[in-house]
Amino acid sequence: MLLGVNIDHIATLRNARGGVDPDPIKAAEICEANGATSITTHLREDRRHIKDADVRTLIKVLKTNLNLEMAVTEEMQKIALEIKPHSVCLVPEKRQEVTTEGGLDVQGQLTKIINFIQPLTDAGIIVSLFIDPTKEQVMASSQTGAQFIELHTGHYSLVYGTLEEEDAFEDLKNAAELAQTLGLRVNAGHGLNYHNVGRMHEIEGLYELNIGHSIISKAVFDGLGSAVREMADLIK
Repeated sequence: MLLGVNIDHIATLRNARGGVDPDPIKAAEICEANGATSITTHLREDRRHIKDADVRTLIKVLKTNLNLEMAVTEEMQKIALEIKPHSVCLVPEKRQEVTTEGGLDVQGQLTKIINFIQPLTDAGIIVSLFIDPTKEQVMASSQTGAQFIELHTGHYSLVYGTLEEEDAFEDLKNAAELAQTLGLRVNAGHGLNYHNVGRMHEIEGLYELNIGHSIISKAVFDGLGSAVREMADLIK
């Protein structure tokens, strides 16, 4: 498995005071130097953390891949087609949420998503869909033209260590298996940390884990390079 590091919370800290510190671009470079194989950022409609200028700089300086999380909107499609990141991950977005609360409802807006994805794949951008681990959402995703799904691991992470863990884990495992039989590649992320990430090795064929909050939290005490190296070692 590969490790994608989400640097949004570096930008959140910067924006708390304005100015330029801490610099998300420098954070991305440290992550790359310590085992990250891609850098993820979520360019939200309200620009609450990552800004347009950050994304435009990252696309120029990264030695690895830029994975741009974004909502299914004309504005975001236009930006993606202009800067051409290595990949985009389509996510649901609500202004009032602290972080992404659930998976994208691909089944409920299938035609819209098919039409949205087509120009992106035509431009050579890899497209992933951030979905809940259900049969219905996996099967709908396979009809869109997206090459990847990213399984929302939030529920598994929430119930890890409780009696509900096994059921939540089986949902992830079954969804991954189904997706791969349908020709989709599979990433995973949301809420994964240094304690619960180990079970991802039990899911055959996972390509990349996208992790942000737990790495940045550990970095406050241990340093960013050390935090990324430790997570990279855990998922190898």
